[in-house]
Amino acid sequence: MQTTLRQAVLQAQQQLVHALQIEPSTARIEAISLINHVMQQPSRSWFLAHENDALQASKHAEFNALLSRRLGGEPIAYILGEREFYGLTLKVTPDTLIPRPDTETLVEAVLAKIPKHPAHSAPEPYKVLDLGTGTGAIALAIANEHPEISVTAVDASNAALNIAIENAATLNINNVSFVLSHWFANLGGQQFDLIMSNPPYIEKNDAHLTQGDLRFEPIAALVSGIDGLDDIRSIIKAAPEHLNAHGWLMLEHGYNQASQVAHLLKQAGFCEVIHAHDIAGITRVSIGMRP
Repeated sequence: MQTTLRQAVLQAQQQLVHALQIEPSTARIEAISLINHVMQQPSRSWFLAHENDALQASKHAEFNALLSRRLGGEPIAYILGEREFYGLTLKVTPDTLIPRPDTETLVEAVLAKIPKHPAHSAPEPYKVLDLGTGTGAIALAIANEHPEISVTAVDASNAALNIAIENAATLNINNVSFVLSHWFANLGGQQFDLIMSNPPYIEKNDAHLTQGDLRFEPIAALVSGIDGLDDIRSIIKAAPEHLNAHGWLMLEHGYNQASQVAHLLKQAGFCEVIHAHDIAGITRVSIGMRP
């Protein structure tokens, strides 16, 4: 007797809970995502309508192969090859960080600072720079919400930048330009109205690097020196010469780094230093304005 889709998902759910110590509800979502991927069906509602269908032996083998990867700890986003972020479905690979809901706090903070003027009311488009774009998640989310502005996205990884370019093309977002650059190195004298970044900010010896998804993600996009602030220091130091007067610098950082980042911003001459918090009330973003 063949296994049904429902039985396969239930068995997988139990294995995921046991192996990864995740919540049953999360394990069920992941198991359904894997079965939908195998069946080439993007909608979870499809599974609910077909859960009593028999799972063909070849498809069951394919499902078990993906499940084994997940049971080994590989992130579900890398297995599926995609992750949703701010309403956009993005391609992800092991060359990129996996976009996380926490980073939507930065997107919301940026959107709050972009003027609400129509495109024709300013002499030139509002210019935004995304440093360390990875999949392009932040840049594409902003550009999608504001097609009248100009967004530049940079990354030091050619492999990551190619993924971002592919995501832009797939999503038909045309107001983003991409530059291979280590932070500001290849931007010449360009200036922007707003600079945003989710840079590496994890401490070199942080125990979390050996746990969960972080074990599989590119270390250069995660770690930044002994205290996790090396890249943030570099960005803050160089940002003023690339910001127009009254331009904003907005940085995502670790849950316990807000006061240090605020101090660095003030040291560099930024004013109106404020913070943005995620839905749990944790300070995720620090913001400063160039006088």
